Amino acid sequence: MSQEITGRNFIENEIDKDLKEGRYDEVCTRFPPEPNGYLHIGHAKSILLNYGIAREYGGTFHMRFDDTNPTKEKTEYVDSILEDIKWLGAEWGDHLYFASDYFDRMYDAAIRLIEKGKAYVSALSAEDIRKYRGTLTEPGQDDPDRNRSIEDNLRLFKEMKEGRYEDGSYTLRAKIDMASPNINMRDPVLYRIAHMSHHNTGDKWCIYPMYDFAHPLEDAFEGITHSLCTLEFEDHRPLYNWVVEEVDLFSHPPRQIEFAKMYLTNVITGKRYIKKLVEDGTVDGWDDPRLVSIAGLRRRGFTPESIQRFIELSGISKSNASSDYAMLEYCIREDLKTRRSRVMAVLDPVELVIDNYPEGASETLVVPNNLENPELGERQVSFSRHLWIERNDFMEEPPRKYFRMFVGNEVRLMNAYLVTCTGFDKDEDGRVIRVHASYDPDTRGGNAPDGRRVKGTIHWLDQATAVHAEVRLYENIVDEEAGVYNEDGSVNLNPDSLKVCKNAYIEPQLAKARVFDSFQFVRNGFFVADCKDFTEDHPVFNRIVSLKSSFKLPKEGING
Repeated sequence: MSQEITGRNFIENEIDKDLKEGRYDEVCTRFPPEPNGYLHIGHAKSILLNYGIAREYGGTFHMRFDDTNPTKEKTEYVDSILEDIKWLGAEWGDHLYFASDYFDRMYDAAIRLIEKGKAYVSALSAEDIRKYRGTLTEPGQDDPDRNRSIEDNLRLFKEMKEGRYEDGSYTLRAKIDMASPNINMRDPVLYRIAHMSHHNTGDKWCIYPMYDFAHPLEDAFEGITHSLCTLEFEDHRPLYNWVVEEVDLFSHPPRQIEFAKMYLTNVITGKRYIKKLVEDGTVDGWDDPRLVSIAGLRRRGFTPESIQRFIELSGISKSNASSDYAMLEYCIREDLKTRRSRVMAVLDPVELVIDNYPEGASETLVVPNNLENPELGERQVSFSRHLWIERNDFMEEPPRKYFRMFVGNEVRLMNAYLVTCTGFDKDEDGRVIRVHASYDPDTRGGNAPDGRRVKGTIHWLDQATAVHAEVRLYENIVDEEAGVYNEDGSVNLNPDSLKVCKNAYIEPQLAKARVFDSFQFVRNGFFVADCKDFTEDHPVFNRIVSLKSSFKLPKEGING
């Protein structure tokens, strides 16, 4: 993490202490998602934190799927998660693992606990287990099977594994303390019966370990030193430690450290909400550019560098705080503004005719790709009598301080000539279809030899070479004024979250762009070639972000 923004965070301080005291010789971290959905911006914080810590200390980073629940997991999610993490820049080398790879060892660990008298087979239903657990103010009651003999527990657990019992008929529970003030320590379930096929192990198993049992063992099996997880697991840490201590096979057991989640204002991250939007057809899949899934952000045109910067600015702390979505937009603007060519595109075209320019004639202008970065070079654009300009660059009756095109006003055609508006034509419905102007041939390049100054500059395209394109203007899918969620749990949707400009025009070389290539469209924002729908015959561009924002980076940094 950036020292300039966040200083040395508390996790680094704890790791420094562990290494100094000899608790570990090296650092090993992991990112362990359950493959039950697509990753979102919140996961990026955990990915980049774990990977960044491992890299900072010259250690090892593991990629592991916590696939202990076959009811929700799919290979589709495995594939999408791997793609997202690679794209973010985290590298795991040969260290790709699945929790299901350890099912045999987890089973042996459970047998070990039973033999030590630390686990027992329970016949209570899930509902009864909840009733026996007690409340935050009242202790729980002992399970009727809590004192079952070790021999019977071993026999029943093996028979569970052999598939002799139906789902829900038995569980394996840890024997800890039913009066513990931490409810997680009141004899938690370690294994349940589930006759389901698993994406990785097929039908080999019909009993599956619970997350709180599997996760600490996975970390310990792999030699993870620091299990970095979000704050909701803080109350689970005593159970995490209990499992690795009671199994008693690890000379240097892992240490769990919690940090605050990534909360982003006015966005939807809940999987069930996104799933409903996908199923209803409200969005174009999990990678819809209006979502903050990693796939959606990638399709929208965000870069790994912009997300890395956003995570740095948000900081690492023990206190929950929200980051403004405008800061994420700030990060992508800062990343792209000097690294991308500034090109011309007209999204809502109206014809401009330069009446005194020779009919049939054309010329080639050489223009810079990015005034702030000369290394991006120059390109050629053609100019002729018939051009396209933006409809809102002309007004019949302009208000005060409107410096663009109206009859009698002189403006600059960017990098071309000074022109004066002389008139306009309308169709039968009263809609302006054509604007007329005259140009000053002595102002090639956009500057007058006599030094006269014009206040308005507009962009344009030559009709003879411009390419028809579809341009999609995305806004937040959430109605920010109403808030994200209603009382009934539904989402407040912004009805104007997508506007499609089907009659846009672009410079001809943009039709040959590759998917994910991005550009600054002069005055319109940053845009990216859509990864699903773009073809040379039908170019489709998504707006990444507009050019301006009221967001200012605080001098003291963000969240610390």
